[in-house]
Parts: sequence; C-alpha cells; structure tokens
Amino acid sequence: VAARYIHANSPRASGPFISVNSASIEPDRMEEVLFGRETPDRGVEPGLLEQAHGGVLYFDEVADMPSGTQSKILRVLVDQQFHRVGGADKVRVDMRVISSTNKNLEAEIAAGNFRQELFHRLNVVPIYVPSLEERREDIPLLAEYFIGELNKTQGLPLRPLSEEAQALMQTMHWPGNVRQLKNVVERILILGADTGPITVKELPTTEDTSQSEGRVVLSSGLATLPLREAREMFEQEYLMTQINRFGGNISRTASFVGMERSALHRKLKSLGIVTSSKGGARVAHVDDPVKE
Repeated sequence: VAARYIHANSPRASGPFISVNSASIEPDRMEEVLFGRETPDRGVEPGLLEQAHGGVLYFDEVADMPSGTQSKILRVLVDQQFHRVGGADKVRVDMRVISSTNKNLEAEIAAGNFRQELFHRLNVVPIYVPSLEERREDIPLLAEYFIGELNKTQGLPLRPLSEEAQALMQTMHWPGNVRQLKNVVERILILGADTGPITVKELPTTEDTSQSEGRVVLSSGLATLPLREAREMFEQEYLMTQINRFGGNISRTASFVGMERSALHRKLKSLGIVTSSKGGARVAHVDDPVKE
C-alpha cells in the first residue's frame, strides 16, 4: 500500500508499477522472472525489470532474494542495464526501485544472508511503516480499501464492514500486518455471502477454539479470581484495548465506552492504567498492579 502510494504521487505515476515478491518466486526461476529470457523457439520474453521501464519496481520481502540474484540486481542498479537470460544484447532500463522487508537487514548482513553493497544502494531514503497495532484507527480504512481492490481485480463481492466488525478488527492481533489483513478480507469475501455487511461472526478470532456448543469459557486467569478482582482485571484489559484501538485518544475512548472523559480518567487512575509514547503512538499499559 505504501509503495503504491509513493508511485501514485511521484513523477512516475503515469508509468508502470511492477511488484516482485521475492519470497514467492522459486530461486531457480528468479533470474528469468526478473531479467526475462531469449530462446530460439520463443524469442524474447521480457522480465519484470524490463516491464518496469519508466516506472517503479517494488521488491517486497527483499531480504528473501537469493544471494546470486542480489549481486546481479546490484549491478543493474549501478549500470542501469542488463542481459536477458540467454540473450547477448544489453537492455537499458530506467526505473525507480522501492524495497521492503520485515527483517532486520543489518542483522541479515552480519549473518551473511544479504549483501552490504545492495543494502546501501537501496537504503537511500528509509521509511519506517508502523505496524497495524501502532495505527489501529487505520484498520477499517485499509480493510475497505482491500474490499474495493479485490472487487476490481477479482470480481469479489463489494460488501461494507459492520460497525461491530470494524470495532473487533481494531482489537485483533495482526502479527502479519497489512498482508494478513488483506488475506483475512479476501478469505471472507470468497467464503462469505455475496451481499450485506461483513459481520463479527465472519471474522477469525483466537477465541473460536475456546468456545463451543454455546458455552462461554473463561480464561484461566479470570476463572480463578474472586469476582471483584476478576472485574478489575477485565476492566483493565477492556479499557487498555479500547485506548489502544483509538491510538491513545482518551476523548474518543470515553465516547465509545459511554463515559464522561473525567470519569474515564478517574477509572484509569484507579486501575493503574497509564499511556506512553511508542513508535509515535500512545499506548496504554498498567503502571502498577491494582491494589485492594
């Protein structure tokens, strides 16, 4: 999403946007896919580098690129030209390269998995993209964006998100970030109804395996506590979840939970909940254990 935004707002917006997922291409086919090939039988088959001429080439999960291919990509970035597999003529290319990874490339370099020269060539303007858990307020917008894109590209149903589904999605854990969110949305659109809002029941939750046959199963932590302590623990978890959902905005949290802002402040203080800055966002956590 970020790479497409950069492309759309750049001088190369009218040029192609070519995306390469380094983790999804078989290593032995990587060079043919990138550089294209020439054979007597099939002639010239342009690769992704050639297709990106005049536009943007986006390497997703660049850390997963094979070592041999890394060296050749480095040479292309330096010389702005390459040979197709099996070809003799040089192919000149003019493109902007954007890359992304969820790995620590400096650690990958130290481990011998990534070329330092390529890292320095790519790391000209580094951009930190915060995780979904640091920008939970964006989750419904991103989900709606993916619904629209999947409708255009795959013909999947164009369904809105119910308010309840939006609220739940903002509290869910997204270790796979945007890619995981897109996969969840795509699965719902493929397996779900053709019309009507997407509901909470269609969303995957970690509680699915702990609830069956209509029985509500308490977590072991709550089940072993007296009522008062269990209620305080629940209030802590619930309010921290809502605060994080709204990016630390107390006014929006108070409005959603149905409390006056001043009353919410008092409740947070009594529960030992404080907020602090993390990755540019306000995050709620327990400062001190709740005391009797």
